[in-house]
Amino acid sequence: MIKVDFNRPVTVGNEFEYMRQAIENAKISGDGVFTKKCHAFLESELGVRKALLTTSCTHALEMCALLLEIQPGDEVIIPDFTFVSTVNAFVLRGAKPVFVDIHPDTLNLDETKLEAAVTPRTKAVVPVHYAGVGCEMEVIVEITKRRQIALVEDNAHGLFGQYRGKYLGTFGALATQSFHETKNFSCGEGGALLINDPALAERAEIIREKGTNRARFFRGQVDKYTWVDIGSSYLPSDLLAAFLYAQFEQREKIQSHRKNVWNMYRAALQEWAQKNGVQLPAVPPDREQAYHMFYMLLPNLDLRQKFIMHLRERGIYSVFHYLPLHLSDMGRRFGYRPGDCPVTERVSDQLVRLPLHNELSGADQEMVIDAILDFKFQ
Repeated sequence: MIKVDFNRPVTVGNEFEYMRQAIENAKISGDGVFTKKCHAFLESELGVRKALLTTSCTHALEMCALLLEIQPGDEVIIPDFTFVSTVNAFVLRGAKPVFVDIHPDTLNLDETKLEAAVTPRTKAVVPVHYAGVGCEMEVIVEITKRRQIALVEDNAHGLFGQYRGKYLGTFGALATQSFHETKNFSCGEGGALLINDPALAERAEIIREKGTNRARFFRGQVDKYTWVDIGSSYLPSDLLAAFLYAQFEQREKIQSHRKNVWNMYRAALQEWAQKNGVQLPAVPPDREQAYHMFYMLLPNLDLRQKFIMHLRERGIYSVFHYLPLHLSDMGRRFGYRPGDCPVTERVSDQLVRLPLHNELSGADQEMVIDAILDFKFQ
């Protein structure tokens, strides 16, 4: 029987009240009152030009591919250690993924390998801020600007994380967020597109509205709206936005709780980890993390699997994470082979994620820590 869930969706404030209000507003489809509140919140807090809620981070990434006019034959540079949506959004438009290996400490894209991956066909670079710890953005921004390549941040893990005092998601022309139930701020399924390049803002609205200029119509800029571009339906229900906005209102409470949980894991496990050759998360001093997850790298795959089973026997649910994209069936179709991204291959076998959610109690966390300290490496 599971005593400690890996993740648990919870309410933290006015979620039900705001959903009731959305229903009373007689508009629960997209771009209602609470959707607009979420847009304003993200734009104000992050300082981005425009924020648009989407049905998922996957759909926000697909919008990026459309906005950048990705075509067959284009190449997009992506870290090998990421969720499949990061690559699918661009492959759907005919792009070839160029996988780059990761740093062994932060598990972010290794920027020292970026320049060598660029070719005349490179259309975009998509760094992923793994676990909400920022990539080395100064180097990545310099390379993409000099080579005139679009920069898209997959910031699914990193809302309110910072790199050298600047919010993640504000470096690239475009960035994406996730509000899936496993994220710090959730509405079950949802995402957002952050637009930092003003030249892309109006077209983003059109693509999100099925290729129509409906947004301009509602602003009174045109007297009727029509089909003007390619697009799809990327608007989430205002019911979901109502739930999400209630979570945004509790930003400090949510982040403070997750920070305390993360720091407790770190303090309680540091000595144990050093003694047993276990790697804990690395957060460089010039970065403020988002406290999205706490993971550990065990010495090898066998120990990782034994460790997960050990916790499961104690009623604690822990999980591993991404498999190397270059070794997937699709990755092999693009010509990748074992050994192409050795750090990713090793990390994928070693990583385990511990329970961390907005309702994890001190007693639950003590149970997890006690079980970890009891694990036998022999």
